Amino acid sequence: MDYPKLSAHVDSRKDEFLKELGTILRIQSISADPSKKGEMVRCAETIAGMMSSAGIENVRLFQTEGNPLVYGDHIHAGDKPTVLVYGHYDVQPVDPLSEWVTPPFEPTVKGADLYARGSTDDKGQLFIHLKAFESFRTLFKSLPVNLKYIFEGEEEIGSVHLEPFIRSHAELLNADVVVISDTSMYGRDMPTICYGLRGMAYIELTVENAGIDLHSGSFGGAVENPVHVLADIISKLHDKYARVTVPHFYDDVLDVSKQERGEIARLPYTDEEFLRQSGAVAPYGEYGYTTNERLWIRPTLDVNGIYGGFTGEGAKTIIPAKATAKISMRLVPNQRSSKIIELFETHVQQIAPPTVKVAVKKMHSGEPALTPIDHPAVRAASDALELVFGKKPYFILEGGSIPEVLTFQQALDAPVVLLGFGLPDENSHAPNEHLYPRHFFDGIKTVAVLYEKLGRR
Repeated sequence: MDYPKLSAHVDSRKDEFLKELGTILRIQSISADPSKKGEMVRCAETIAGMMSSAGIENVRLFQTEGNPLVYGDHIHAGDKPTVLVYGHYDVQPVDPLSEWVTPPFEPTVKGADLYARGSTDDKGQLFIHLKAFESFRTLFKSLPVNLKYIFEGEEEIGSVHLEPFIRSHAELLNADVVVISDTSMYGRDMPTICYGLRGMAYIELTVENAGIDLHSGSFGGAVENPVHVLADIISKLHDKYARVTVPHFYDDVLDVSKQERGEIARLPYTDEEFLRQSGAVAPYGEYGYTTNERLWIRPTLDVNGIYGGFTGEGAKTIIPAKATAKISMRLVPNQRSSKIIELFETHVQQIAPPTVKVAVKKMHSGEPALTPIDHPAVRAASDALELVFGKKPYFILEGGSIPEVLTFQQALDAPVVLLGFGLPDENSHAPNEHLYPRHFFDGIKTVAVLYEKLGRR
């Protein structure tokens, strides 16, 4: 590949590319708003038209009970690798509108950034792949890999129809590697590959005694108080080293290599910056691990909310009938949510007194995902980033979950490369979402180079 030729081509078309991106940024594709159903369809059709214009073939909309999925491919590279690109065209609601400094669906360049809802999550990053394909084909005619694309319109509301589609269309989507650009770089001008995601087990823990609230004067001191019991159980879920006390909780946790911990340590992290971003008073977490390690490679247990009894104005002297806590457990490879929930339930039943009834209800779950840092597809992405950005990329993990990653891995038996070009402070779910255009253009170059790197493998 003639990289200087590619770079010059992208640089010469910056204004044109941003103008074209503006076309889909103006479409109010808010999947959470039923009144925007027409906008969802219009956005899917607009992207399909852009794909066809770029030279992507077999473009079609797959209708679901929700919003349409957009598919297209370009299969002309013979036995070279097949790359499946995933993205989403739906966006978050814009509320509160009063906090936007520019109209959310009027793309506006302000300072060094492009402001618009969807600019970084995920229309801007989706568009990177269309322009990379178009640029490579314009300059070099034939592509060194086969390409498939699947873009959905329900990521922001849980991707309800994506998983069954992937599993029922595994042959259509069959690929050697899946590339997703819906994550963030660690910082500005810091090329980054995310190679792992934590999973989650979310449960509701309820402690119950009498079927109704009881008068604390008539019954206080003679019956167990569910709020007291729940508080006691919660207080026993961690030890003094901030480790989860559920027996066997850590049994399946995958050991992290020295190389991976070295990559995490290489990041320019400071406690001061972490506290600035979080607003926390001081760092906290499991003994023996750094903050980033606690966020990425260690499992957690957190109470997300607790309620029970009387919490209104004034006084009401009762012993609550029940008390409830919402609890999430972030999981790492090779933990499985079903086993962790079972272990948790067994533990709380054992430590709860016989004077109350305890129930654990599974709310939802997702499994952790990992593509080994030394996988050839990850190395290809690393090489592409290094060529474009002129520096060795950073390898990170994400503390959150992206359920479709594991679905792709399981249904297609293919590794997933998370090649994001957003930034963590670009307000992807908040007012004033914005995109750093330099990363947008470098993303186009990176994806085009990635074709060449994967084609060699």
